[in-house]
Amino acid sequence: MRLRSCCVYSAGVLCILLLIAGIAMALTQVFEKLINNKIKEQVVLENGTEAFSVWEDPPPPVYMQFYFFNLTNPAEVLNGDKPVVLQIGPYTYREYRPKEEVKFMDNGTRVAAVNPKTYVFEPNMSSGSEADIVRTVDIPVVTVMEKFKDNIVIRRIISDLMKANSIGIFGTFRVGDLLWGYEDPLLKLIKNILQIDDHFGLFYKKNGTDDGEYVVFTGKKNYQDFARIDEWNGQRSIYAQFESEVSVRGVSGFRFVPPSEVFANLTINPDNAGFCVPAGNCLGSGLLNVSVCKEDAPIIMSSPHFYQADDKFAQDVFGMNPNKEEHETLIDVNPLTGMLLRGAKRVQVNVYLHQIPGFSQTGKIRTLVFPVMYLNESVVIDEESARKLYTVVTEANVIINIPFIVISVGILLGVVFIVFMCRQQTPLLAS
Repeated sequence: MRLRSCCVYSAGVLCILLLIAGIAMALTQVFEKLINNKIKEQVVLENGTEAFSVWEDPPPPVYMQFYFFNLTNPAEVLNGDKPVVLQIGPYTYREYRPKEEVKFMDNGTRVAAVNPKTYVFEPNMSSGSEADIVRTVDIPVVTVMEKFKDNIVIRRIISDLMKANSIGIFGTFRVGDLLWGYEDPLLKLIKNILQIDDHFGLFYKKNGTDDGEYVVFTGKKNYQDFARIDEWNGQRSIYAQFESEVSVRGVSGFRFVPPSEVFANLTINPDNAGFCVPAGNCLGSGLLNVSVCKEDAPIIMSSPHFYQADDKFAQDVFGMNPNKEEHETLIDVNPLTGMLLRGAKRVQVNVYLHQIPGFSQTGKIRTLVFPVMYLNESVVIDEESARKLYTVVTEANVIINIPFIVISVGILLGVVFIVFMCRQQTPLLAS
């Protein structure tokens, strides 16, 4: 009887000790700090760390998918009708992007590097070949007309050359040529006059080259900034905001997306005033005029199918079907480690079309933003990396919850203690 009482009271004392210890550990967050410190040691871009080797030469495959809009009624468009386009693709390329010219900055808190990209066509992941034909706007032709529309002499020469050689604002192109470059007939005719390159391609001279210097945070100062882009060619990166919780290959993550304000017009987002070209000429929400950056080519950027743009742009072209799932740019990040789980950059290239005085080739075309193609540059964490990350996250969650496990055991012992105390008191009450 005495032994039983001793055990009961010992359970009570142990219950109190466990509750005190568990609450103390929960309040001081001792295990969370332990995990954070461990992650800080591992998730940082420093020579010799696994994180650095993965960042320098990423193992998950990156794919670039191109979708083109094939124009089915060019004659009717020149007569004032709406364009009717048919989306074709994807034309998928594996993207290889090892870092080069790596240099650490600001006491190791940031690192700069160039990121040359090489694209290799993946036939098995494509709906067609690079030899497929697409009918679309002839970007060099429209660019030349826009560039010299106010120069009466050169405008007349160019217009006559176009008539003599049956060159219009629409043409047919091989997919591979339109992407990587071809000799443009009009540019070839005026090459010596204007001293310009007679080749054009949406990604002309970009296969095997870099697009400038990137500066990213190493995670040394704040591990949650690990590998986050701070600058590109001296320009600040766009921002994103939390949207939802997701799961990628069994690993939990937070999804971040650029808010609609990123592509909003001047009245909503004054920071976009620089895209109103000329000053004050804003096209509307959802579009960014990047002609200044593209040698005055009338290039307009948007989300695919004019997603999140003013409705009029999608309504101006038959064949536009904007939807969130397929056309939103997104990034999924594991909240514990800051590791990238999935990313998708989706951008559409459009051309501003309108009647240009002096160029009969524009006919009666209505003023519109014509979609040429859009790209989907995507990456998903590979299965091996996901398994490793899942193990790390699971172990970390167990360790972080140790205080609550201790508290739960304490509560359980408390219940046992109360039950036995009640049983000991029952015979006394009966007597």
